[in-house]
Amino acid sequence: MKNNYSSDGNLGGLRNRDEIDNSYKWNLKDIYESDEKWEDDFSALSEKAVQLPEFKGTLHQSANDLLSCLKFDEEIGIVLDRLHLYSMLAKDLDLGNEKYQGMYDRLMVMASKISALSAFIKPEILQLSRETINGFISAEPELKVYEHLLNDLFRTKEHTLSEEQEVIIANVSPALQVASNTFSLLTNADLKFPIIKDEDGNDIEITHGRYSSAMYSLDRGYRERFYKNYYKPYIEHKNTLGALFTGNLKSDYFVAQTRKYSSTREAALDANNIPLSVYDNLVNSVNERLDPLHRWAKIKKEYLKLESFHAYDAYVTLFPSVKKKYTYEKGKDIVLDSLDPMGKQYIEDVKFAFDNRWVDVYETKGKRSGAYSSGTTFGVHPYVLLNWSDELNDVFTLTHEIGHNMHSYYTGMNQPYPYANYSIFIAEVASTLNEALLLEHLINISESKEEKLFLIEKHINNIVTTFYRQTLFAEFEQIVHEQNQNGEALTPDVLSKLYGELHLKYWGSAMTLDKEETHTWARVPHFYYNFYVYQYATSFAASEALAVKIKNEGEPAVHNYLEFLKSGSSDYPINVLHKAGIDMRLPEPIVAVTEKMNQLLNDLENLI
Repeated sequence: MKNNYSSDGNLGGLRNRDEIDNSYKWNLKDIYESDEKWEDDFSALSEKAVQLPEFKGTLHQSANDLLSCLKFDEEIGIVLDRLHLYSMLAKDLDLGNEKYQGMYDRLMVMASKISALSAFIKPEILQLSRETINGFISAEPELKVYEHLLNDLFRTKEHTLSEEQEVIIANVSPALQVASNTFSLLTNADLKFPIIKDEDGNDIEITHGRYSSAMYSLDRGYRERFYKNYYKPYIEHKNTLGALFTGNLKSDYFVAQTRKYSSTREAALDANNIPLSVYDNLVNSVNERLDPLHRWAKIKKEYLKLESFHAYDAYVTLFPSVKKKYTYEKGKDIVLDSLDPMGKQYIEDVKFAFDNRWVDVYETKGKRSGAYSSGTTFGVHPYVLLNWSDELNDVFTLTHEIGHNMHSYYTGMNQPYPYANYSIFIAEVASTLNEALLLEHLINISESKEEKLFLIEKHINNIVTTFYRQTLFAEFEQIVHEQNQNGEALTPDVLSKLYGELHLKYWGSAMTLDKEETHTWARVPHFYYNFYVYQYATSFAASEALAVKIKNEGEPAVHNYLEFLKSGSSDYPINVLHKAGIDMRLPEPIVAVTEKMNQLLNDLENLI
């Protein structure tokens, strides 16, 4: 759990923002000079947006009419994004500040109104023929920038419904989200967790937030106690949770069928033009190479001297004696050193971000918890939010978010507004690549055998949680969606049986299956996101492969990688990633991760 120690190590309450030096705080003047300037833009945008309907019914008339509408809509989007960034960041610095919460809420209302005002644009364009659009592009050179955007719109034309049908889908959408929303309310608000004894015999209430730290506890009795009691309310409510789970499957299938897709998986992947073969390649390639995970389970079981190895033993460290603290300044230096393979320009840009207040570093009263990168806002650099507490994880969080930041920065600097963003399919590549480089660097500079073992174990755990576990989730998701589409009954017991079988397949014979683990399907919110989790595994595999390429090939690989970062959404994500030399349709990036894990296991066993 996060403590309330100040960054210099002295015990104290959380500091106010005015106690923090400006160099460690965001400079929001890079977005707007003042709140008054924000209000000026807000008022101007309100007046401008209501002019959007004037373009309705004109897009077919000429290339110039189409261009005028697209440019007008773009101008609105640029200002809207800027208003959003400022109000969101200001709000997150003090969640109790009603002024900025109010600004943000007003902006969200305006965004919704603008979305409704511009809703005619896509359907009206789709009423035109491809030949007409191509003719417009030939006649008006300024339309060329929108060519990929327009081509993508027509690519999904067969899955776009009539205006009346789209209205029906929009109206029924809240009903289709009931299962997902109810799951969130039930698991976050209504489920009652037991009170148990912690490692010191004190009474504590089980919460979602305490789950991870409990699974890392060195006290096995506490781990088991927490684990079994954490699952208890899920098992008690398995019938309700099962109904919500299958209800969500049916909602996804309804939308897929209505939009003329053959499956929910096809519908989900088609949004970013991801071939189904990418998904199949991930699941099949991992299934052929489960040995490293089986081997890891056996090593942990043996090293911990356990008669039986359970899910609640899977993440406890084997090397607990390593305790180091990292100031933010030290963390910055380590991150910069670890990024040396990325070349001079990349490092200079990261330094510029550090020196020019792109990062808000310390936890203060009212500040949002966690960490994030703000993403691409056209014409403005991205920002990073941290809550630094001098832990090793903070160093990894810093390089992770800086990876996102550089991706957003290079995209925004090199792409026009329509493509100054990037797909979730590739979003985690830049961040996890930075983590891989940091791990490699820390292992190389480790000062003791114990520290090196601890870092090797951390790398292994990254592979287990982000690669193997997410692929297990992806395989489970595929199975249950297919069974739902085939009309097969998916009772809670069937779901538990399916998940339990996969868990044992992935972890191997060293793992003992507990009833609790078979109910994992009942607690994972990502199962309500419709084929989302596989992207964690593919991004991880791509980043690991890129780390190897950069290490082995040097400048040419770095050049290709930077071209990838600059590409935004100017092409489909599979093609953009291919610029960096990675093809996720092939087994090679997947195989590389499993080979890396075997190498790490060899290093671990040689050092133990």
